[in-house]
Amino acid sequence: GGERDGDISSGDTPLWSAQREHPLSYLVSTDGFNFLIDRGWNDHFDPSLLHSLSSVASTIDALLLSHPDILHLGALPYAVKQFGLSAPVYDTEPVFRLGLFTMYDHFLSRKQVSEFDLFTLDDIDKAFQNVTRLTYSENNHLSESFVRPAVLIMDAYNELNNQPSRWQRDLEFLDAILKTLRADGNVLLPVDTAGRVLELILRLEQHRAQNHLTYPIFFLTYVASNTIEYVKSFLEWMGDSIAKHVTLLINKNELEKVPGGPKIVLASMASLEVGFSQFVEWASDAMNVILFSERGQFATLALLLQSDPPPKAVKVVFSKRVPLVGEELIAYEEEQNRIKKEEAAKANFTKEKELKASLGSDPIGGDPMVIDAKTTHASSNGNGLQSGGYRDIPFDGFVPPLNCVNGDQDDKLDKGVQVKCSLVYLDFEGRSDGRSIKLIHAHVAPLKLVLVHGSAEVQLFEKLMSNVLFKKLGDYEIAWVAAEVGKTVSGMFSLFPLSTAAPPHKSVYVGDLKMADFKQLLASKGGICRWGLVMWRVCDIVEGWRFKLEGWCYWVPASCDRRPLHQDAHIE
Repeated sequence: GGERDGDISSGDTPLWSAQREHPLSYLVSTDGFNFLIDRGWNDHFDPSLLHSLSSVASTIDALLLSHPDILHLGALPYAVKQFGLSAPVYDTEPVFRLGLFTMYDHFLSRKQVSEFDLFTLDDIDKAFQNVTRLTYSENNHLSESFVRPAVLIMDAYNELNNQPSRWQRDLEFLDAILKTLRADGNVLLPVDTAGRVLELILRLEQHRAQNHLTYPIFFLTYVASNTIEYVKSFLEWMGDSIAKHVTLLINKNELEKVPGGPKIVLASMASLEVGFSQFVEWASDAMNVILFSERGQFATLALLLQSDPPPKAVKVVFSKRVPLVGEELIAYEEEQNRIKKEEAAKANFTKEKELKASLGSDPIGGDPMVIDAKTTHASSNGNGLQSGGYRDIPFDGFVPPLNCVNGDQDDKLDKGVQVKCSLVYLDFEGRSDGRSIKLIHAHVAPLKLVLVHGSAEVQLFEKLMSNVLFKKLGDYEIAWVAAEVGKTVSGMFSLFPLSTAAPPHKSVYVGDLKMADFKQLLASKGGICRWGLVMWRVCDIVEGWRFKLEGWCYWVPASCDRRPLHQDAHIE
């Protein structure tokens, strides 16, 4: 929203509680226009988190994606597929490409260990085809031009923290790595697919060059090579110098073939829930270190280890897909044939309707790096697989691994792991800290501020705030609030109006009183204005009120109202 000539009607609705442990998504309504900011999920991919979206998906007019990670765009393919989300999507070119890499990496990581069916590679392609990519500093107002924001949504994840200097953080980062490598240990950095990991790679290469290090560095994700090749193409953003001394891997078997010795491995996912970052064989060696660059998501193994550091024993669920044989394979094939026949019949019916409705229309030109939604993949089933393996994807040279075939079943093993390695946490998330939040708010000066992703457990009840009287104090407005704490229907703590009359309270003086201005006000009200030393206090008496200054009493008539004398510093 924003400030324009005339009235403003705007509101912000978080599609979940917008607290610290949840993904991000907010519905902003401005003058009847519903603008969805982000459509995040988490590494658990729990569909129950998306119930709030299903009821409003059809009312959304536009969607903005702000970051290329799961917490900001992870639910986009599912929402398009299951909820019919068809609103135009906006993001920047880096968010588009890196977000696409992120979704592919998550899907392939899940598909390798389970029958993941919430969305497919085709669903990802279709969802991202609706995206309009904005260039840097491009103006795309959805209505009239805006001067001042009506709503400013700020991430309060670090509101109580003050970040150390970049120099200090980098020094601790390098020190933790070098101590481990020089002791013949390995360093594992659980990272995201294509976001902050790029900054970490740059840091590592800078340290490597400055300190003349020879330790090998590996970047291990299903899309590692594509990610680096893409960011090299942005010469004005990152350039082609990144990852010159980093070995890019898309298979863990390749790393196992590397000769022994200390090494640095950046592997997805940061949550340790799935992906190549599950280096269980390294966890039991006290010489190794796991270096976290971000706080773990809610209810993940990463958060468990960060909250209660080792040595400790943890239970890790290992999953893999094994081929079906015998009767199980026959039953699976019969079920798949039945599904294919139903889908083919449905597709033919839908195609006939579309042809009747779109005769004469021109096909939409597809992005060379994205599959056209109208192009079907031969012999592809609902999981995006061909008989005998994954289908090939004409996506910037990227082809998924061929070691997962149709007719697999999930095989899970609960295993206790003794974690003896060291854990180090250094904040490379890039979030605004408490000081930055204050500076941004003061500079932007929005009409309405919405803090999300914070840790506050108390909120102000709307009915309570409607009866609060604010007083101007410089650039701020302050008020005295008398309330009682209670729980809302959703179980959240809130401040409610008092059930009884508010008890009396003493006057509160806020800020510094300017004595010269105060003297002028006294004189204008008929008071006696003689000043001695500026050690003073206020005393209430029957006939009026007075100031005592080092034994001298100065009387002010009772008819003189105190409030205008203290309008900049006094609260009744």
